Amino acid sequence: MSKVYNNFINGEWIASASKKTFANYNPANTSEVVSELQDSNAADVTAAFDAAEKALPAWSKLLPPKRADILRKAADILARRRDEAADILTREEGKNIGEARGEVDRSVGLLRFYAGQWMGLGGETIPSFMDGRFLYTMRAPLGVVALISPWNFPSAIPVWKSAPALLCGNTVVLKPSPLAPQSAAIIAEVYAEAGLPAGVFNVVTGSGNELGATVLGDPRVRGISFTGSRETGKAIMRKNADRLIRIALEMGGKNPMVIMPDADMARAVEDTVTGSFWAAGHKCTASSRAIVLEKCYDEFLEKIVARTKGLRVGDGMDPKTEICPVIDERQCKKIEASIAQAKADGATCLVGGERLSGGIFDKGCYISPAIFTDFKNDSKFGQDEIFGPVLGVMKVKDLDEAIAVANKTEYGLASGICTRDVKTALEFARRSDAGMIHVNSPTAGVELQAPFGGCKDSTSGAREMGKSALEFYSQTKTIYVDA
Repeated sequence: MSKVYNNFINGEWIASASKKTFANYNPANTSEVVSELQDSNAADVTAAFDAAEKALPAWSKLLPPKRADILRKAADILARRRDEAADILTREEGKNIGEARGEVDRSVGLLRFYAGQWMGLGGETIPSFMDGRFLYTMRAPLGVVALISPWNFPSAIPVWKSAPALLCGNTVVLKPSPLAPQSAAIIAEVYAEAGLPAGVFNVVTGSGNELGATVLGDPRVRGISFTGSRETGKAIMRKNADRLIRIALEMGGKNPMVIMPDADMARAVEDTVTGSFWAAGHKCTASSRAIVLEKCYDEFLEKIVARTKGLRVGDGMDPKTEICPVIDERQCKKIEASIAQAKADGATCLVGGERLSGGIFDKGCYISPAIFTDFKNDSKFGQDEIFGPVLGVMKVKDLDEAIAVANKTEYGLASGICTRDVKTALEFARRSDAGMIHVNSPTAGVELQAPFGGCKDSTSGAREMGKSALEFYSQTKTIYVDA
């Protein structure tokens, strides 16, 4: 029998007021219920914010080094539970077990990183024009913050949102995606064991979009951090425009990988395959367009098609699996619709793009990794984020055209280039309309100590991760002291 998780509110595990639960399914075997969670309603949200509001005064007054100590203890606890957390992550989200362990390791690293950042919460002393005046700044928390996390990184994203928020002295209400919520429940268990006071961190689960709107609409919210679709992000911005609160939105990408003739072709192929197809393409930083100069186009295309044909699709719990299942039937149908539309518009599918069947494939949601050519950059296929194992390959004549094509999108999260020439790499980095640029590495790869975020419609508001997150979750006070 699957485990039933309650909401985590005011330091306790509490059943939803609705008395209803929803099932958390394994995408590799949709007949398996990994766990059951609370199908919450407005009463549960109110209770969570009541707890967060009540806990705020004491938590915000606690000295930053003591907050950091709790994060450090949480890191140690999660590290001890690493294999268990990774197994659950793979079973509820689908990704390869090796990637799942890497994600849990990142969560541990994030907790340790922010535990070490408490000294960065200080202000500065400023020389005054006035005799006898002491002028300085200090940082203060925002208050109660609402966090909405997606299903594709169900451990790391709740941590990279909550850890800096907690360090800065805020209290938190987190709503994780209903497609992979158990990983967030594990984070709540870890924080509780580490000694986080009751009400400081709260988790409310639910299967409907209305629940998220209820969380974001509570009048006590002073900051919102959301990761998800552009359409939902824009709706959040519109709804909260009159409230003048802090809002940070991460909303996806249509990320290009440029292949230059001087590139190490084997490495370029591997970086593109990794960036495009790993985790079934369920990454906002995934490479969805390979923009290849005509001098090496044929070679690159031949090699990447051959490599893609050899990729092993299967259950993420099998360590030999390279391409994991799609998260659920709904996402599978969206990907299939994008593939069908591309074909209808004249694009050529060279490999993959099929719903797999037979054996284990009949139990889950599996699509073979696909490569398309002969599409226009301004087509739906060339512009829409598919969020699946699908790559389009385009031919261009030179670097200028490659940059123009790469930048011609409403998104601007990540971009990449494969080249041995430093001058070319630096020029691309300067001219790329993306927030994160990769030279000779997959676009779907970031480091926890560096800012995460994009340009244009990919990001609105502050960067996540790194020291940048501390700027979002705190505010500056300027103090004038006259003798």
